[in-house]
Amino acid sequence: MLPLAAIVKARGGDVSGSDRALDQGRSGDKFDYLRALGVRLFPQDGSGVDNADQIIVASAAIEETVPDIAAANRVGAKRMTRAALLASLFNASPRSIAIGGTSGKSTTTAMIGWILHATGAAPTVMNGAVMKNFLIDGPYASTVIGAGDTFVSEVDESDGSIALFDPTIAVLNNISLDHKPMDELRALFGDFIKKANHAVVNLDNDETKLLLSSLQKIDGDAGRFVTFSLNDESADIAASCVAALPAGVRFEATYKNATATITLAMPGLHNVSNALAALGAAIACGVEFSDAAAALSTFRGVKRRFDLVGEAHGVTVIDDFGHNPDKIAATLKTLKTFPGRLLVMFQPHGFGPLRKMRQELIDAFIENLSPDDHLLMPAPVYFGGTADKSVTNTDIVDGVAAADRNAHAFDQRDQCAEWLAREARPGDRIVVMGARDDTLSEFAASVLAAIAAR
Repeated sequence: MLPLAAIVKARGGDVSGSDRALDQGRSGDKFDYLRALGVRLFPQDGSGVDNADQIIVASAAIEETVPDIAAANRVGAKRMTRAALLASLFNASPRSIAIGGTSGKSTTTAMIGWILHATGAAPTVMNGAVMKNFLIDGPYASTVIGAGDTFVSEVDESDGSIALFDPTIAVLNNISLDHKPMDELRALFGDFIKKANHAVVNLDNDETKLLLSSLQKIDGDAGRFVTFSLNDESADIAASCVAALPAGVRFEATYKNATATITLAMPGLHNVSNALAALGAAIACGVEFSDAAAALSTFRGVKRRFDLVGEAHGVTVIDDFGHNPDKIAATLKTLKTFPGRLLVMFQPHGFGPLRKMRQELIDAFIENLSPDDHLLMPAPVYFGGTADKSVTNTDIVDGVAAADRNAHAFDQRDQCAEWLAREARPGDRIVVMGARDDTLSEFAASVLAAIAAR
């Protein structure tokens, strides 16, 4: 919502809003930033909604019982979803690039945005994460408001809103279980690819490869597809000579007869794959391969995606957005490239995801944690609203512990911090994982400070 508000305000709109985080005294610096942009803020009590000329934009988390929604219904104000507003801005752009997939959307979006910015396209970029390259423009660089005709945005399948977007260029990283059943995901992503003039598709994911194959059989224009892969020699864009670095990764990228060495400031094979996807999108935009590769080597990453918080007394603290099985596995596999015990604090981002992904989460931790590693899980993040709480952190912990892994359930997150500060020893890597809670970064910093103060 914050980046959308910034875009609409920059384009001359009159923007006001509310948020229960404001009422609860959380994330005060974000609200100060919005005020500085000229956005008026109200309590979430209906007082900011008083006439039928207003358009009320709400995220999927906002329920009908919220006073602002009740006020909108009472005064007859038009209502619009967050995704619908984003889609209307996106679809109106002469050139639009949408990044879809279960994992890697935010990083790939930031990479594409940076390549286009560095090569002079001046894009508008809408992202779900803060992009470090653009922090010079403000502390919440999850959006870039450019003067060019290109709009780059990640798009969300979790609520089905991906269907609202009509991209010029569609990027599809992967398809795996997250918020929806697989059959529904296949249909959503299939329609997403069909609508685009050009599609950039991953050949290393079984689902996306199968989807591409089915579309190629019915699509007469094979030239509209750009493929990328770490393993498949038939791909248009490929990677080789991958070398893991302590805080990044180096590899050779190949397109047609050209090769470029790229060093990323983000580690992991999954980020090599994200980089190949970004190269594919840039090439579809007409950017020279060598220029796109050079820009990627100056890409600084995004916050909360394997974000190094710091080191104290030989203990490293990392802040990460991992919250579904694929994202968790990718981060843990990357960490296992180097020695050291892992202490993982995973805060579930709701009770719903625990119900849907219970066994898959258990399996991800069992498969990617060693016997001397530790998993710590507080109760799921919950800031209000209705929720089925039948599956909890204890259910996940019990499943992981049954496979002879060290797993601990806690009622409060502060108990996790106390355990980590007490038990961490030199050589350990502490990983703070979770989504939908801005205070996780503050938590990671507080753990590092506690260790430093020992």
